[in-house]
Amino acid sequence: MADPSALYRHDLSRVHHEGFGFHADNCAPGILGLLQPVLTRRGTVLEIGCGSGQLTRHLVDAGHHVIATDPAPAFLDLVRDMVPDVHEVRRLAVPDAPLPTNDAVVCTGHPLNYLPDEATVLRALDQMVASLRPGGILAIDICGLDYGERRRHAPNYSRVADDWAIVTRFSLPSPDHLVRDITTFVRAEDGAWRRDDEVHDSVLIDVDVLPGFLADRGVDAVVGTSFGGEELPPGLSTVVGRKHG
Repeated sequence: MADPSALYRHDLSRVHHEGFGFHADNCAPGILGLLQPVLTRRGTVLEIGCGSGQLTRHLVDAGHHVIATDPAPAFLDLVRDMVPDVHEVRRLAVPDAPLPTNDAVVCTGHPLNYLPDEATVLRALDQMVASLRPGGILAIDICGLDYGERRRHAPNYSRVADDWAIVTRFSLPSPDHLVRDITTFVRAEDGAWRRDDEVHDSVLIDVDVLPGFLADRGVDAVVGTSFGGEELPPGLSTVVGRKHG
């Protein structure tokens, strides 16, 4: 598995920001509804894997006190530009970095799947739950085993914009391991095109084990297919819960 901090370099971060922010926009209404109790008590929202800050922008605009975190420096540069009024932007990779105490942990765009294996994903979830105050809310999305199976024979994905293009090739070396080979082409200021290639390995999780795992740690959680009324890609699940308190 690649080091998450080495992924989403400058060009792919830009393409992701300009071309794929719809996921955060779609998830935002449901997440804001879930976080209303946190807003009422003026609590802190910890965003894990904030990307370029599309969901961060929604959270801050709603009045939330947000700590936005991501392991990718290029993403954090975009967050600082896009959401200059966010409370804090921090480079952080779970489960190896300490987490600040908070009233809600939000995690969209399935960043936990970039961890090397299921055991590390569970360690990260354990750490996230431990950072929650009593009554705190957990709201994440995560790719299950079905996410990979549905893409086993998927054709290459490509998309072209005025100043960039992206091509993604899928492979499934094992039922719990999805690989995306991503090539970007970005037009530079001098008009020339440059190419960059990234390999994104994702571990896929049996999401059915998560409610029991979280219950053992004091969180009543359910696995679903959306945070609210949005439609997520097949195989991408939501996990929403509340810590006892």
